[in-house]
Amino acid sequence: MTVIDDQLSARLRSPGYPAWRAAVEQTGGCAAPIHLRGSSRVLGRDGAVLLERSGDALAPCGNRRESVCPACSDRYAADAFHLLRAGLAGDDTKNVPASVTDRPRAFLTLTAPSFGHVHTRKVTARGFVMPCRCGQRHHPDDPRIGCAVDPDTYDYIGAVLWQAHAGALWARFTTTLRRALAAELGVKARAFRDHARLSYAKVAEYQRRGLIHFHAVIRLDGPGGPADPCPTGLDDTTLRVAITTAAAAASLSITRPDGAAMTLGWGAQLDLRPVTPSAARQVENDAGEITDAALAGYIAKYATKGTGATNGADRPIRDLEHVRYLDLTPHHRAMIETAWLLGELKQYEALNLHRWAHMLGFRGHFLTKSQRYSVSFRTIRGERRLWRLREDLSALDQVEPIDPYTVVVVNDWVPVRFGHRDDGERELAAAIAERNRSHRRATRRTT
Repeated sequence: MTVIDDQLSARLRSPGYPAWRAAVEQTGGCAAPIHLRGSSRVLGRDGAVLLERSGDALAPCGNRRESVCPACSDRYAADAFHLLRAGLAGDDTKNVPASVTDRPRAFLTLTAPSFGHVHTRKVTARGFVMPCRCGQRHHPDDPRIGCAVDPDTYDYIGAVLWQAHAGALWARFTTTLRRALAAELGVKARAFRDHARLSYAKVAEYQRRGLIHFHAVIRLDGPGGPADPCPTGLDDTTLRVAITTAAAAASLSITRPDGAAMTLGWGAQLDLRPVTPSAARQVENDAGEITDAALAGYIAKYATKGTGATNGADRPIRDLEHVRYLDLTPHHRAMIETAWLLGELKQYEALNLHRWAHMLGFRGHFLTKSQRYSVSFRTIRGERRLWRLREDLSALDQVEPIDPYTVVVVNDWVPVRFGHRDDGERELAAAIAERNRSHRRATRRTT
């Protein structure tokens, strides 16, 4: 028997296994739960204790990356789906009317520019694999795909600096887009907010070359948000033209380490498609339009991807020596090292690149939205906590049901340690998470 087998056997035979399993199941099979110690009390209107719990408890780690914790990433993806779906199709429970499906909407993908030739695998319409610039035909799993063909001429400094400013470049894009839309309305840019509102949700995804691109849903509302109709003069065609113009015009000017000027912009590839209201599961129809129900799931899945898609690191790097022990391609190792070395320069101190070296310099959030696009993650998670509280209160032996809005919850928990005790516990937790995932998939197929 292996060490893990011994650990599994010891945990399964331990007297506290049923309680441990119940606690892990409540976290959904979290791979690295937070061990808490303390108490929780639910007080009624008169201050009487309705519910009380004390001792030890487990809380999920909440990491959104699938490579770190599949259970928590599934929960994050589900929340992201509801957030995105509400803004696309409307949801009265989330204060987004169904009339948003009548607004001008578009789905776009903005990419990074080229910083040098990389190994690629392109396939013709007949399935023929075209030769790469290196002269070879790569297998789909070839680790060289996305890596620089000639590392000596690849602009790693430019790539990392572009990545570090990608969030600011998106902000410049939205500003430019508002100006283009204001011009269509015949009003000044600063007066655009009095006539219309630009609502969006975007998700960042890493390409195999280590640079991110943004998938985004953009919607035009009236000045009051989703409840306001879009002003006349703005339609789907106008929106797509304005997006194309803004993507080409948006730019930032920065300085390279040697003092040379560098202009940051988007790549030449812009994927722009209309969005149609539909409850169908298909992603695209024959006209190339993307349905809103499928689009929410399509974008939400990228919200759980981290640097695992780039052969990078899942956790921050503490020093450059740490990089030597990571299983990386030479290309992605060079990007991390470049980010670390740029982080030591005073002129880039504000970028805090040491902290983001493991993300290959990308400093932004993976899922962001404008204020009025739909509800926030905080609201969705608050609804989940309220549902659980309502379930707990309904289990009490009361003559009349207790309104959860009339009680006070007092929590006093402190973390005592993190993660599972050994690999055996991690294996059992992973099995619980996989069982839950399989159950959800089976449920989706039958609905």
